[in-house]
Amino acid sequence: MTSAIPIDTSDEPGFGVYIHWPFCAEKCPYCDFNSHVRFGGWDEPHFLAAYRRELNHVAQLMGRPRAVTSIFFGGGTPSLMQPATVAAILDHIASLWSIASDAEITLEANPGSVEAARFAGYRTAGVNRVSIGVQSLRENDLKRLGRIHSVAEAKAAVALAQRTFDRVSFDLIYARPEQTGSDWRAELAEALAMASGHLSLYQLTIEAGTRFADLYDRGRLKIPAAEAAHDLYELTQEMTAAASLHQYEISNHARPGDESRHNLLYWRYGPYAGVGPGAHGRVATPTQHLATSTERNPERWLARIEERGHGIIETEVLTPQARTDEMLLMGLRLEEGIDLDRLAAIGGLTPSTSTIEGLMRQGLIERLPDHHESGLDDIRACLGPGLAPATRMAAPLSRIRATEAGRFLLNRLVLELSASLECK
Repeated sequence: MTSAIPIDTSDEPGFGVYIHWPFCAEKCPYCDFNSHVRFGGWDEPHFLAAYRRELNHVAQLMGRPRAVTSIFFGGGTPSLMQPATVAAILDHIASLWSIASDAEITLEANPGSVEAARFAGYRTAGVNRVSIGVQSLRENDLKRLGRIHSVAEAKAAVALAQRTFDRVSFDLIYARPEQTGSDWRAELAEALAMASGHLSLYQLTIEAGTRFADLYDRGRLKIPAAEAAHDLYELTQEMTAAASLHQYEISNHARPGDESRHNLLYWRYGPYAGVGPGAHGRVATPTQHLATSTERNPERWLARIEERGHGIIETEVLTPQARTDEMLLMGLRLEEGIDLDRLAAIGGLTPSTSTIEGLMRQGLIERLPDHHESGLDDIRACLGPGLAPATRMAAPLSRIRATEAGRFLLNRLVLELSASLECK
């Protein structure tokens, strides 16, 4: 990669580029992501040319140079891409924007032997972080989840990744059918022994339109009841905390400095370009803030690129109210919470003091006081060196965050806070 465009670092918390690769070897029964199976393969050079054209369009839409602080290849299964394709996309991004010297460049990978064999090539291409979709360390559950790798392949892929990349994360799903607390305790202990700096631990949810949803509706799939699932969540927090992987977001745990910077950019409501079939973006043009979404079907996306130079099918101008609502929804997922001063700067609105205090009395929200160094120390300790916004700002800021009880009621919190918004 080369980079010659002047760096613009005026906006916090950075600028990201998301590349969506839409293909998978097989569709998992729980997955509602935009992923497609093509048994006849795909024309990868054709897709590469389309990614370049859509990147050109987004750069033109934004209208000014930016410093890219993170790039994320998601999917689908990006580890089905050839390393040369990844390298070409990264080179094209660098021709449009400046890439920060410490930029995080993540690629999601499945742990099958074919994908793992490409790890060295991805590293050479410029990837410095991988996120591996392990999902379970139990053979029977892997089959039930529709995964086509084995536990042995998963462990080998994690070990190889740790030897190849600076930073490695892997995912597990819990609250699976018939899973007990003792089952999860043993499996999570095994995962923590394998982990380096980051784990994503997701509670299984039944998503509309998936095979699991159909089975669940017909009574053929049973998952732990809400109380049992909550107990598994509590066990997860207890064990990850004991292993010094703090919960910096509801489903994500890391040692200080190993947090996913790209995902933090989303949760802190930073701008990002979304490129590829079904990708979403949040970008600022010289005159307005836009939410973009692209055509989901890969072949129709290609056709739109050829006709129009981009696959965007919806562009929404984000009002101050919409931006404030989105920042509330994203920021309340974070352990660091929401910076009220930045919220006001983004939309000109903040929740009323009376509403915040009411939610505090209910034990759902807590507030970090203004101009208080211990609060900043808490944030630094949570996020690690170089990540906390407090380390980049001239003065401490007031923050609110959801309590442990409040995290289970995020939609309610957002609705109440949004209804009380007032001009700042």
